Amino acid sequence: MLGRFISFAIFILLGALMGALFFQWSGAFFGVTLTAFCWWFLEARRGYRLFHWLQQPDRAPVPHTRGLWGEVSDRVSRMLRESERQVAVSQQRLGDFLAAIQASPNGVLLLDQEGRIEWANQTAAQHLGIDVARDHQQVLTNLLRSPDFLDYQLFADFSQDVVIAGRDDKPQRPVRIAIRMHPYGDGRKLMLTRDITALEQSEAMRRDFVANVSHEIRTPLTVIAGFIETMQSLNLEPHETKRYLELMAGYSSRMKSLVEDLLILSRLEGSPLPGDDQSVELATLWDLTQLEAKSLSAVLFAMPKQQLEFHLPAEYNGMVLVGIPSEIQSAWSNLLSNAVRYTPAGGLVQAHARVDARGCLCLSVKDSGPGIGPEHLPRLTERFYRVDSSRSRDSGGTGLGLSIVKHVMQRHGGELLIDSQLGQGSRFELVFPPARLRGLSDATWAA
Repeated sequence: MLGRFISFAIFILLGALMGALFFQWSGAFFGVTLTAFCWWFLEARRGYRLFHWLQQPDRAPVPHTRGLWGEVSDRVSRMLRESERQVAVSQQRLGDFLAAIQASPNGVLLLDQEGRIEWANQTAAQHLGIDVARDHQQVLTNLLRSPDFLDYQLFADFSQDVVIAGRDDKPQRPVRIAIRMHPYGDGRKLMLTRDITALEQSEAMRRDFVANVSHEIRTPLTVIAGFIETMQSLNLEPHETKRYLELMAGYSSRMKSLVEDLLILSRLEGSPLPGDDQSVELATLWDLTQLEAKSLSAVLFAMPKQQLEFHLPAEYNGMVLVGIPSEIQSAWSNLLSNAVRYTPAGGLVQAHARVDARGCLCLSVKDSGPGIGPEHLPRLTERFYRVDSSRSRDSGGTGLGLSIVKHVMQRHGGELLIDSQLGQGSRFELVFPPARLRGLSDATWAA
């Protein structure tokens, strides 16, 4: 700034000297006036250029000029560059924030004072069945007509969630969405959505599990307690006492089986996955489970006897199945036991072993029982799920066998396949991956 004043003084002095030179000393005043006017004219012109640039909406490049206004324009230029840098940083942060919200498993909507949609991520659009681009600035209550949500909005009690049916909700596959409003700013609202379908299903399964276990244990306990009270209060004949004791032993055995199956499930869910340090010979497994099935059939059906057919190709005798022997035996025994229990007297139970074209070992059992309706097939492996509860209890089952089989196969990288039709029997198959097999040659493959 001091330099500008010195330059102005020098400029005025030169004007005075030029005026005195041409017009004597009387012209000095005229020279000072003229040079001062020229100086301020140049400064005004530079100022006008800067002022004109500030009025432009598109903000063209800052005009380069000299003098005082040149210094001002330089400072303005630096301030604009810094402002643009800060805006770019803010936009980058906003973009990162919006990208993070887009990636969130929860839905996020921003509503204005009138309840119109200002912004929504794709998760919220999927949960509520809205289109982010099409429904922008639409009133949310015009799009979401759930009575529970409308009441939630009307009473404005946002201390708890409201649960509504999701866009893809179907009777056979329900979808439940939890919504929570959070007011902010001047009448605006932040709305969060969560898919709680799996949580509600898990909670329902937990309630059903507790109820089923309680029922399964309470019923035999009640019967046993009744028998004990009868034996304590009455003088029974020896044959009556024997009969009551046999019934009590049967119910005790049923409770023991239930507890053992529950312990097996708990161990399967909490133990590490099987490695390759344990294995069982297929022939040994086959012979042992065949003997168990025949013994069970002999106990349940005296006459007419069931027909049990076990087919293990001779070339499979050297095959070894890698995995935990007790778990594999439990899974295969459960399938054979179910086939025997649900096949009527004189019926046919067939067990086969084969290696398919993929190199997978397939252990299948087919029975000639009543079969299972298609509506029950997806739920057969659920704990305590019964197609016919009375028949299942009469046959001595706990309702946990197929659940154990499913967990065993998942742990060993295999799968359980079920095929059944009413009146035509059922077929269950264990499929073990090739990595679980040892001693397998190309000659043993079956198409």
